[in-house]
Amino acid sequence: MSRYWSDIVHRLTPYVPGEQPVVAHPVKLNTNENPYAPSPRVLDAIREALGEGGEALRRYPDPTALKLRETVAAYHGIRPEQVFAGNGSDEVLALAFQALLKHDEPLLFPDISYSFYPTYARLFEIDYRTVALDEAFAINVDDYAAPNGGVLFPNPNAPTGRPLPLAEIERLVARNTDSVVVIDEAYVDFGAESAVALIDRYPNLLVVQTVSKSRSLAGMRVGFAFGHASLIDAMNRVKDSFNSYPLDRLAQAAAIAAYEDDAWFRDTCAKVIASRERLAAGLTALGFDVVPSAANLLFARHPGQDAATLVSQLREREIFVRHFKAPRIDQHLRISVGTDAECDVLLRALREIIGGNAI
Repeated sequence: MSRYWSDIVHRLTPYVPGEQPVVAHPVKLNTNENPYAPSPRVLDAIREALGEGGEALRRYPDPTALKLRETVAAYHGIRPEQVFAGNGSDEVLALAFQALLKHDEPLLFPDISYSFYPTYARLFEIDYRTVALDEAFAINVDDYAAPNGGVLFPNPNAPTGRPLPLAEIERLVARNTDSVVVIDEAYVDFGAESAVALIDRYPNLLVVQTVSKSRSLAGMRVGFAFGHASLIDAMNRVKDSFNSYPLDRLAQAAAIAAYEDDAWFRDTCAKVIASRERLAAGLTALGFDVVPSAANLLFARHPGQDAATLVSQLREREIFVRHFKAPRIDQHLRISVGTDAECDVLLRALREIIGGNAI
């Protein structure tokens, strides 16, 4: 029945999210979720937001998410009018594509990066050009000196996990004054430097963050953009022409509570970082080449093993990691950092598989 589709639908290649296993007890290291629960304050806030008998749910939420934006603005030392709140960073990015990145010159982003970027560009009919990472999978900002309608990349990058120093980001933003630079900081809390500190100096800088990773709220779908008030106003204009109530009241309450419990957030990040370094050492000992990471993931390849085969053999053991069948990275695995116990299960399985494959 595709004859009823709009023309653009025929030309789309949708983003494919990571598998959500239906087995009873998976070791789920394929979607970069936080292995730890959110702050207990989050659960208390959700219960309070429900009201007695769920009474509050019959009312629409605050369409401006003002209290949430005030909380997050205070956390970052900026003003509420410099904060946009949306349904996860994916929706925030989609609105940025429409509001700020559709111009005559092409949008620039890395050739190895978040695979939603080309999906959004095709959906919103935005011309784009990919810029190759170097041989070490690093971003070179000098490669983005060409005329453009915007520059976009994650920091740390995904799926590689490599961070870019803040000084390099500032150098790019400072010399790219004719278009917007969007820094996608979904993983920034695990070891990279945030560019939020630069937004008062550069009106062309937009920084996108999420509570999905470091604050363990992937199930609540809350994301932010930080930037000059004029950039935020543009995104609000698009949002209010599409969905004026993007964040439900439970999501707003949960995110506020998560930001208010800074000690829980910092402790969780520290545990993930420690597990990441421990897992990287374990993979290296098994012969993997591991890309240096500042995210809650590792990007690794084994020179003697086929990546697709490893994924299949791990899946048989109910261990799930991510594999991308794309040029330059089809022999790499992207492995989310789990608890130490989960990482140990993975390492034991890989030890058995590699030993068996070598026979």
